[in-house]
Amino acid sequence: MKKNLQRLDLIFKNEHDTEAILRKTLDRSHDEVINDLISSGLKGRGGAGFPTGLKWKLAAEAQAEQKYVICNADEGEPGTFKDREILSSVPHKVLTGMAVCANIIGSTKGFIYLRSEYKFLKPQLLSVIDEFHKLLEVLNINFKVDIFMGSGAYICGEESALFESMEGKRGEPRNKPPFPTDFGYMGEPTVINNVETLAHTYSILKYGADKFKDLGIQDSRGSKVFSVSGDTPNPGIYELEFGMSLQKFVDDFGDGDSKAVQVGGASGFCVPRKKFVKTVIGYQGKLRGTSLPTGGSMMIFNSSRSMYNVLHNYLDFFVEESCGQCTPCRVGTQQLLLGIQAVKKGEQPSSYLDKLLVLAEAMRVTSKCGLGQSVANSFSSIVENFKEEMIY
Repeated sequence: MKKNLQRLDLIFKNEHDTEAILRKTLDRSHDEVINDLISSGLKGRGGAGFPTGLKWKLAAEAQAEQKYVICNADEGEPGTFKDREILSSVPHKVLTGMAVCANIIGSTKGFIYLRSEYKFLKPQLLSVIDEFHKLLEVLNINFKVDIFMGSGAYICGEESALFESMEGKRGEPRNKPPFPTDFGYMGEPTVINNVETLAHTYSILKYGADKFKDLGIQDSRGSKVFSVSGDTPNPGIYELEFGMSLQKFVDDFGDGDSKAVQVGGASGFCVPRKKFVKTVIGYQGKLRGTSLPTGGSMMIFNSSRSMYNVLHNYLDFFVEESCGQCTPCRVGTQQLLLGIQAVKKGEQPSSYLDKLLVLAEAMRVTSKCGLGQSVANSFSSIVENFKEEMIY
C-alpha cells in the first residue's frame, strides 16, 4: 500500500513569474545575483556538486567575445528520469535560469542538449522557447536558445564529450584543464548546468537565497529531486530535502524488506542495510564518510534480488557505453565483467575478487573521465558488501 509521503514543492510548483524575475535581475548588479547563488549553497544537481554561483562567476570573469550557456538534458544515468518531468512540467523555469546566466556572463546564445530518447519533448519545448524569445524581446534581452538533439551516447552526458558532440565530432571527453568556463563549446567560455540545477536558480531568484539555504544540511543545501525505482510501493519522482538519512528514505519508500539501495544509478554507490542509519544523502565526504551524493537515481533492492545480477547488469552497461578512448576504462570494464563471471562459474577462486577490486581502484585513479572513474563505485561497494552473492 502506498504511503502518504511528504514532498517539497519548489521545483514543480506551477508558477509563472519569469518576467518579474528577469526584470528584477536586470535591476541588480551581476555580483549581487552571483553572491545570492553562492550564499544559497546551490551545487550542481548532476551529481558532481560544483558550486553553481562560482561556475557563473568564473565564466563572467573570462574574457571572450562569444560565450555560451548550455542546459545538459542528456539524462542517461540508469534509474534517473526526473529531468524529463521538469522539462515537461516547468520548462520556463529552466529557460529563466539560462537567461539570467546569459545576462550575467555576457552570452547571447544558449542550447538545450536533449537526450535522443526524449525527442517526444521537442515540439512542446520549441513552442515554449518561441514564447520565451518573445518575452526576451520585450525586455530587450539578446539571448536565443536552440535545441540540440543527442544521439543516445551515455558518455555525452560528460560535459566535454557533450561539447565534442555538438561540434560534430565523436563524443569523447577532453583533457582538463582547461575547464569549460575558459574553454568550452567551440573553444569559448561556457556555462553548462543540468536541468534541475537551472530550475533551482529560478526558486532562489524568486524566494531568496535564505529560504533555499534553510533546507538541507551543512554543504548540502536545498532540495533534491529523486527518481525512485526498484522494489518500492512508491515509485516515481519526489522532491525531498537534502540531508535525510538513508534509513529514513527506506522507511518512506521501501517495501519492508530492503537489503540495499543503489544511490546515484550505475555510477553510484550500493549501500547495504547495515549502513542505512549512518548514511546521509548529501555531498559531505561521499562513501568514505557518512554521506553520499546523487544525481537523482535511487534504486531499492529487496531480498529477492541477486546482487550479482545487479552488478552484472551495471557492467554490461559500462562495457557498452565506454567510449573506448582510454585503456583503463575500455579494457577495465570488460575485465571486471569477465572476472565476476569466472568467479561465479568457479573458473577462478573467490580470492580473485580481491584482484578485481584492485583493478577497479586503478580505473578510478587512471581513467580519463567520470565514466571509467565511477565504475569502481558500484563494483567495489557491491563486491565488498555482498561478496557471498558473487561466489554462490
